[in-house]
Amino acid sequence: MEDIFDSSLNLEETHLKEGFDEGYKHGLIASKEEAKQVGLKVGFEVGEELGFYRGCIDVWNSAIRVDPTRFSSRVQKGIKQMEELVSKYPILDPENEEVQEVMDGLRLKFKTVCASLGVRLEYNGYPKASSDAKDF
Repeated sequence: MEDIFDSSLNLEETHLKEGFDEGYKHGLIASKEEAKQVGLKVGFEVGEELGFYRGCIDVWNSAIRVDPTRFSSRVQKGIKQMEELVSKYPILDPENEEVQEVMDGLRLKFKTVCASLGVRLEYNGYPKASSDAKDF
């Protein structure tokens, strides 16, 4: 008789444990999907920003090929350094500790080159030039 009463006394604890276990399993599944979505979004944003910088580098390099004296040697060096940083970015290894360092360096170098050229380009999700940007 005692076993029957023991199981009814532990009923609340049993349901609590079952509910916890079920919630935990559901949480794992839901959090993995959410993490995947966040990873895709962040990866896309990083790729978009790298593409913006790559496009700027390509345009500036095209201008240099047309007229090698168009930009000072300091600006040309800055463009070359930007190119090296873009190629150095560990795209296939997002957990690499250099990711943030490379991106910060690239952003800084971009601002430096733009200031040296006298242009005001900004990357805010989509590239846009301010209305007072000069033709380079």
